[in-house]
Amino acid sequence: MSLNFEKVSLGKQNKYLEYFAECPQKPSDYTFLNLWGWAEVYGLYWAWSDNLVWIKQTVPDEVFWAPIGSWGGIDWRMCFDDYFNEQTEFSRIPEDLLQLWEENIGHRIIAEDARDHWDYLYAANALIELKGKRFHKKKNLLNQFRKKYDFQFVPLGEAMIDMALAMQDDWCTWRDCESSEALSAENRAISRVLDSWEKLYGVTGGAILIGREMAAYTIAETLSDDTIVIHFEKGNAAYKGVYQAINQMFLDHTNDNLKTVNREQDLGDAGLRKAKLSYHPLDFLKKYRVVLKL
Repeated sequence: MSLNFEKVSLGKQNKYLEYFAECPQKPSDYTFLNLWGWAEVYGLYWAWSDNLVWIKQTVPDEVFWAPIGSWGGIDWRMCFDDYFNEQTEFSRIPEDLLQLWEENIGHRIIAEDARDHWDYLYAANALIELKGKRFHKKKNLLNQFRKKYDFQFVPLGEAMIDMALAMQDDWCTWRDCESSEALSAENRAISRVLDSWEKLYGVTGGAILIGREMAAYTIAETLSDDTIVIHFEKGNAAYKGVYQAINQMFLDHTNDNLKTVNREQDLGDAGLRKAKLSYHPLDFLKKYRVVLKL
């Protein structure tokens, strides 16, 4: 048997979201917005079989991601016997799925920690209130921003997309995205999401305007009634404290039931890791690299 892979498409968004809703763990990698945004960058394909959505990355190398759906009740031994007849690499495997695989086919897999892909999880109220000594510097920068600039926070909706795209172009000019493969790839993913904004379910965001200029924006996605994932967050560094401002203001304007904020992974970038740790994560959603042996 073989899996019939096809390109990730907007046409199956609803169907995918049904499978994703059944998933016991919901890492940021597997939201539809993330798959769609990065589909061309990573060459992502999916296949539908055994009540699961199998995901394959083809760029720069072929590697499988975790299958999405209800993991309980799946005959993993049969699935792997049917679909994989050679040593196969899996990436971004959530901890709960790895435990199931170890229970069912532990003798056939080799797993190693993929720290660079761990999702950072935060208590929403901590990021909104910024209380105590550990957040003193960030609260101070936020207060400086509030006092210094005549700003307006607005929801990021369809009417703001052109302005967000223009700001993203400017941001890439400031950061010289063309000289960085990572920033160039991210820029393509952001543009794809913004271009498809009105067709994406669960997408949300916010922006800070100073005069007629967009000073910052954030793109997020609702995972559940009390959890949100922040996919992209950009600011004009000429405005001191702008990143602290967009972070705090967007969450403060989100629904009152919000408890957990997933701010994705650091991908091994030292600066990004330092920044994410500085917000004192409550926990991590751990992921692993897995090699399936014959």
